[in-house]
Amino acid sequence: MDMTSRMTSHFDDAVDTFKASARELAPALAAGVDLLFGALTNNARILACGNGGSAADAQHFVAELVGRFERDRLPLAGIALNTDTSIMTAVGNDYSFASIFERQVNALGQPGDVLVAISTSGNSPNIIKAIEAAHEREMQIIALSGKGGGQINSLLYETDIHLCVPHDRTMRIQEVHILLLHALCDGIDALLLGDPL
Repeated sequence: MDMTSRMTSHFDDAVDTFKASARELAPALAAGVDLLFGALTNNARILACGNGGSAADAQHFVAELVGRFERDRLPLAGIALNTDTSIMTAVGNDYSFASIFERQVNALGQPGDVLVAISTSGNSPNIIKAIEAAHEREMQIIALSGKGGGQINSLLYETDIHLCVPHDRTMRIQEVHILLLHALCDGIDALLLGDPL
């Protein structure tokens, strides 16, 4: 096995995936910026959730909102639903792991809020239940997925936004997800603070 060639192939595949994602997702990504900006300027909140690496992405995204992205600004209202271990373990124990985000959406979500739901497969039961709960609370969804979108495809409304990475490997999907989340942050800041370019 030529390890150097193997490592090079990762870069080549990632570049191809980023280019395919740019072609397919740029309009929806721009619409996502408008949705989030509209919510934030109307005193609504952004709730985000995911599992595993997607949980880290949700937490990272919310940190960029509440802290800052690249420029100083006022903090923006975001909550990562996968960070409170007491809530997650209590709900997981008393109800089910599939309910850990649904219960929090029902407790915290209000009409006009946005749920950023991240699932590389589009089939995570707790993400699906969170989306259903968000719709019941008159929230809109920005779903980040891959592998064709899975069950999330059939759950989203026309007013929701689906950023489905055109790849089947989890690592490639997650690599694009972080770019998508950074692009959302950049777009929000450009609308709030003006485009510095």
